[in-house]
Formats: sequence, structure tokens, C-alpha cells
Amino acid sequence: MNETIGLIIISIGIMFDFFGCVGLVRLPDIYNRLQAATKCVTLGTCLILLGALLINGVSALGIKAVICIVFILVTSPTAAHALARGAHQSGVKLWEKSVCDKYEEDKHV
Repeated sequence: MNETIGLIIISIGIMFDFFGCVGLVRLPDIYNRLQAATKCVTLGTCLILLGALLINGVSALGIKAVICIVFILVTSPTAAHALARGAHQSGVKLWEKSVCDKYEEDKHV
């Protein structure tokens, strides 16, 4: 039973990773690409690791999966924010159809 649920969760995680990679290639600017990479790939990778945990149970591999999940959840959004802020400060332009620029609005407050 746990193996079946684990394989389903791993499959969902692979789909999220795939869509994150497609977004990384297809989206127009660095800010949108970071969105796809951070949201989809973080969730997808965490789901893959969660599926591995369910399949293997509480073992050395399961504990490593939990540690990796925590590490990914902490570092991936932080790194994406730092990259986006650095790109904005260095003058990388937004896509021409972007509606608003929250970083620019925060500068004037």
C-alpha cells in the first residue's frame, strides 16, 4: 500500500519537475523563469523525496530524504529571491507585457 502511494506521489513530483523545466525554457524573462523553477521544481523534488520516504519507511534513506526536503524548502526560495533581487538591481528589464514592478514600487516608499 505504501509503495503504491509512494509511486503515485513520485509520479506527481516528476510531472511538477517537468512543467517547471518547460516553464524555465518557455517563459519570457528571468523573473518568470525563476517563478517556474522555484515553485514547480521545489514542489516536484520534495514530492519525489516524500515518495521515496513512503516507499522505504523510516530508514537511513528515509531520514536523508527528510533532511533534503527541509534543505530544499529553505534554500530554493531564498536563492530565487536573491537572484531576482540581484537581477533587478543590476538593471535586467522586465518583460514588456509585465503589469507591475513591486521592487521598483518598494524603492519609492
